[in-house]
Amino acid sequence: MSDIPIKVAPEDAPFPLTDVDKWILSLTDEEYTYHDWEDIRKIIAENNLSVLKRKPSDLRRYIKWTAGIKAEYGSMTNYLIKHRLPKTWGSPPFTPASTIPFDDPSDYRVLINDWPYGLTSDITHIVVWSRTVIETDPSTGDMTPGSRRIIENFVRSFFMDRLGPGGEDNVLWFKNWVALQSVRALEHIHVMVRDVPKDILDEWTKELNCHRLLN
Repeated sequence: MSDIPIKVAPEDAPFPLTDVDKWILSLTDEEYTYHDWEDIRKIIAENNLSVLKRKPSDLRRYIKWTAGIKAEYGSMTNYLIKHRLPKTWGSPPFTPASTIPFDDPSDYRVLINDWPYGLTSDITHIVVWSRTVIETDPSTGDMTPGSRRIIENFVRSFFMDRLGPGGEDNVLWFKNWVALQSVRALEHIHVMVRDVPKDILDEWTKELNCHRLLN
């Protein structure tokens, strides 16, 4: 069945809509072109993250869902803290075990993205949440060179190495500029993986004892 476009006024959206979002809302799902692996690779290589987009019907649902979450919980941050992030983190400002992002397993949580971009079916969209601050350049909102090196090392050891030889060909990552983040109060990076079996995805996203409040 064709997805019928509905109008969403920018001022009614629960987060700032980009020009790409506004264009997507004018489309049906049938008119939408999914991001494939080479497209994602090119977007990340060019740091052209503003063109990443959700499927039209998913974007409409995400807008509606986000509005409901903010009405019920006050903010997306409150919802994530209550339902998705480790109970051991408490509430911001967090006190991480390490000042180095992704250095201590208790300081990060790997989850499948509940609202992924519009990707081809071979790609899984993962979000890695961090309670350690990831340093950014205040003039650009982008990562500092030091932050980029830290994240690259983490992604290589956690994701690529687990996939064995050639693993680097099936993992991409990025961190949205501050201006593009829909959840700005909580640090996170995005990881895209290709053709990864469910058992490995489950391994990556399992809750660890260090994430639980033990009685």
